[in-house]
Amino acid sequence: MAKRDYYEVLGVSKSASEAEIKKAYRKLAIKYHPDKNPNDSEAETKFKEAAEAYEILSNKEKRQRYDQFGHAGVGGAAGGGRGGFGGGMSMDDIFEQFGDIFGGAFGGQGGGFGGFGGRGGGGRRVFKGSNLRVRVKLSLEEIANGATKKLRIKRLVPADGVSFSTCNTCGGRGQVSRVTNTILGQMQTASTCPNCNGLGKTIDKKPAGADEHGMIRKEDVVEVKIPAGVAEGMQLKVAGKGNAGPLDGVNGDLLVQIEELPHDDLQRDGNNLHYELYISIPDAVLGTKVDIPTLNGKARVKLDSGTQSGKILRLRNKGLPSVESYGTGDLLVHVNVWTPKNVDSRHRKMFEEMQADEAFTPNPDRSDKSFFDKVKEMFS
Repeated sequence: MAKRDYYEVLGVSKSASEAEIKKAYRKLAIKYHPDKNPNDSEAETKFKEAAEAYEILSNKEKRQRYDQFGHAGVGGAAGGGRGGFGGGMSMDDIFEQFGDIFGGAFGGQGGGFGGFGGRGGGGRRVFKGSNLRVRVKLSLEEIANGATKKLRIKRLVPADGVSFSTCNTCGGRGQVSRVTNTILGQMQTASTCPNCNGLGKTIDKKPAGADEHGMIRKEDVVEVKIPAGVAEGMQLKVAGKGNAGPLDGVNGDLLVQIEELPHDDLQRDGNNLHYELYISIPDAVLGTKVDIPTLNGKARVKLDSGTQSGKILRLRNKGLPSVESYGTGDLLVHVNVWTPKNVDSRHRKMFEEMQADEAFTPNPDRSDKSFFDKVKEMFS
């Protein structure tokens, strides 16, 4: 029987991207997976066919040869000299080769387990528990100094009193062998054990309230150390603190997503901080000293007489540290001269006199940088 076109097998066009090919294969692999279709030879054939097509089309060099020469260019079967998927390669071998795309296929955040964590003794599959996700709110002060948070989470763990026994069908191997007679002689193939789904174990005793895998949801306190310099949207991984894997499987991870709380006075821009300082006209004319809020107290700065609105003061290393330890940002103070909106007759007379005085006529020189010069300097 002639082989079908690999693009046709996956249901994609010849111009499909790597991501489209991977997505199409994942959909077919889940649909025709032997664990979902026990003792269904047609589903097993389609599963192998899809895996073979994916191995060729996901490899840039093999795909080029296939596009140019067809099946003859790739030896007529996936894997070239390895004999393809129709020979001695079992279903577990296929999963081991393509296991990177099956994460989450057998349980998401709310499920009991997330995918294959590898194999135990005798070829037995070991399932990994699903990951858990949680958001943590941090102030700028906590981001500047780093923080330790104790998080209460509910995670799946083995129930007290649960016990397991070796699968009677596969003897703990997770696979069953089958010998078929062909015109070339006897051929032995291995497939996933239909009784334990490849785990090699079955539940011997399941306490009340436990699910089909002997798991219960239990509240736990996890201590998370958050490094200084993290930012909104960053995700930290706490290994092994997700849901436990079924039947002595591998724990999933806890994924901690950072949420940044707004600050009353300061605004963040990367590792730099910005502060809007408002001063009076007399302070701008005569000069003054002001206290600037920082993440670790206050910093006193001196404003010279004749300070112009729009002036930017740079306080070195008063910003946030880099999470990669590449240094610390600055605190940029933007000076704004406050113009009163309401004045009485006495003040009005005073300003009218100033208005007529030549000393108050604007006369900028080269030292009074334009707005664009200041922005350029700020980011230089």
